[in-house]
Amino acid sequence: MKIGVLTGGGDVPGLNPTIKAVVDRAVDEGHEVMGIRRGWWGLLNLNPEDPSTYEECYIRLDKNKVRTIDRTGGTFLHTSRTNPAKVKPKDVPEFLNDPEHRDDKSIRDFTPHVLKNLEFLGIDRLIPIGGDDTLSFGERLHSEGFPVVAIPKTMDNDVYGTDYCIGFSTAVTRSVQFIHQLRTSTGSHERIAVVELFGRNSGETSLISSYLASVDRALISEVPFDVEKLAKLLMKDKKSNPSNYAMVTISEGAHFAGGQVVEYGEADAYGHKKLGGIGQLTGEALKKLTGEDIIYQQLSYLMRSGAPDALDLMVAVNYANLAVSLLTSGVSGRMVALRDGTYTHIPMSTVTSGLKRVDVSELYDANEYRPKVRHVLGKPMFLY
Repeated sequence: MKIGVLTGGGDVPGLNPTIKAVVDRAVDEGHEVMGIRRGWWGLLNLNPEDPSTYEECYIRLDKNKVRTIDRTGGTFLHTSRTNPAKVKPKDVPEFLNDPEHRDDKSIRDFTPHVLKNLEFLGIDRLIPIGGDDTLSFGERLHSEGFPVVAIPKTMDNDVYGTDYCIGFSTAVTRSVQFIHQLRTSTGSHERIAVVELFGRNSGETSLISSYLASVDRALISEVPFDVEKLAKLLMKDKKSNPSNYAMVTISEGAHFAGGQVVEYGEADAYGHKKLGGIGQLTGEALKKLTGEDIIYQQLSYLMRSGAPDALDLMVAVNYANLAVSLLTSGVSGRMVALRDGTYTHIPMSTVTSGLKRVDVSELYDANEYRPKVRHVLGKPMFLY
């Protein structure tokens, strides 16, 4: 059979090892692998009647092409946030903009076109690697009868139905390292450091990074915070620190009590605007309230750059092997997952059936704005 593989959404460490493991396993068992470029964009922009679109939309993969990609981060197939089921007029490929729809301002669904392109490429099975947005279109293809097995990745670790997503361990590792490095400047200048981390709807990166790096306070997406109260807590932390400084981590999706999440720009194909800046606003408010100088550091893309750590390598390779095993044995409509420390697979529909969030009552002190982990017996490795 011919297996297609693609990566969508934000890049994370571990994508390239996943792609390589898919290719190695499939080729060893006598199958072909086709890499779709730029996520769902490749299947939307491929014009079977125009060979000039072929190279930018897909690539035939063999073991030589992927031999060394597992040593680097990101995705060599590239990525996008394209949603073929909801394409804005400005994103419709010219060859699909027929006269009948040329002046149409409505969102269009090109799922039938994607299915035709899969047939044109001779792809029998598909492995999309992504977060809940990317995988939601994979679920759409499954509902249309196309065999799909999904692999969850997101540095937020917020895909519903699995305890672990590729990219999370490395993101936390990077965050802890940068937080500790930032202590030298923060302590030298006796300031308050505000460290903003990725995390739209789930505050797990802020929670776990602060927990492991022993940060004074942590603000998460799930709990609105009172900045005046935060200022008092940080001043107490600063005065009790022999080096006279304090630190707080903050999820990009966190917000002031009574306020809104800081968003900007145009919503993407999945309805999300860009986040970022709540850390700066918090730092400015803290400076006014305390009179202290602030160091504001937005880690953002540094969290998900570079090569994966050993845990993300392990999960990436094992997810890939499990996905190929399922497809070659005739199983589809599933997402590979980790549950209670065990590799398994669940219905793809699970991805869109709920929201994965920090268990505030178990893991967070909403009054003190810091992790509160007292009972780990029976919890998954990353406490989620």
